[in-house]
Amino acid sequence: MDVDRRSFVAIVLSAAAFAPALNAASAQTDPLPSWSEGPAKQAILALVKDVTTEGGAGFVPPAERIATFDQDGTLWVEQPIYSQIVYCFDKVPDVAKAKPELEHVEPFKTVLSGDRREIAKLSMDDLVKIVAATLTGMDVEAFQKEVSDWIGKARDPRWRRPFTDLVYQPQIELLAHLRANGFRTCIVTGGGQDFVRVYSDRVYGVPVEQVVGSAGEVKYQYDAHGEPILMKEPKLLLNDDHAGKPEGIHLVLGRRPIFAFGNSVGDREMCEYATAGDGARLAMLVLHDDADREYAYGPAQGLPPSKVGTFTQALYDEAKAKGWIVVSMKKDWSRVFAFAN
Repeated sequence: MDVDRRSFVAIVLSAAAFAPALNAASAQTDPLPSWSEGPAKQAILALVKDVTTEGGAGFVPPAERIATFDQDGTLWVEQPIYSQIVYCFDKVPDVAKAKPELEHVEPFKTVLSGDRREIAKLSMDDLVKIVAATLTGMDVEAFQKEVSDWIGKARDPRWRRPFTDLVYQPQIELLAHLRANGFRTCIVTGGGQDFVRVYSDRVYGVPVEQVVGSAGEVKYQYDAHGEPILMKEPKLLLNDDHAGKPEGIHLVLGRRPIFAFGNSVGDREMCEYATAGDGARLAMLVLHDDADREYAYGPAQGLPPSKVGTFTQALYDEAKAKGWIVVSMKKDWSRVFAFAN
């Protein structure tokens, strides 16, 4: 067919104009663009395909498509210390103001000193005392407001950004992809249930009723105006870590998950519980092996040891033996944060 010069130019320009739209459409076909091509990404896509294919051997009704995610170290940064502990440290001056005698009592004295080296030496028992003093003794709604105000102003010392910016982009994409395929995505964290519920919907798209976390008792009583309130009591109701995670899942969600995602020894039992059922199931653990874009710690695979988010070699070996997918942050995530390449 003969094409004159003017027609040829028009065709070329039309094709050039249409190309970006084609490229954009192509990009949208990948629901997990921040995941590198490899076994981890393929395992996710295969699970979703299996459980959503009606008539297939792996089909799972939408009501039973439960996915559980640890938060710290799995959905957002947990180093060098959990963000909730930072909140607790920041609250110590207020607690000491209300109870001046605490200024001379450890571990409050050390926290008030501001000496980071000494604060880093605090024991788990010390941290428990600080948590009990800063997370109790107020009504639930007042606590929610305080956390909301704090998380809107607090900044991570390394990136100088809000903690809620330090969520992993690959996981945000994964949560969205699962929900688009009929999954109920849930957070199952060793952190405080009331703390995480303040921002879970806004940051992760996870509603408060799908957050399972460590929880203290609350007591129904009346305020000075005779209005009913729930007061946070200094007594632990559920320690949502290790075996406490499956227990919490049962108590709050009422169904065994078919997909579990964690990053440390505290998530072992959740992965075990999720994969013990019948049908298509998947457990994943993210290994922090990227010191440049985030942090590197283990001590699995010779990585530096860490008290925060410990991933032991024993857990790594068990995961490999049981077919749980170990996700390398360095290899499997082409992007870590939305704000950085």
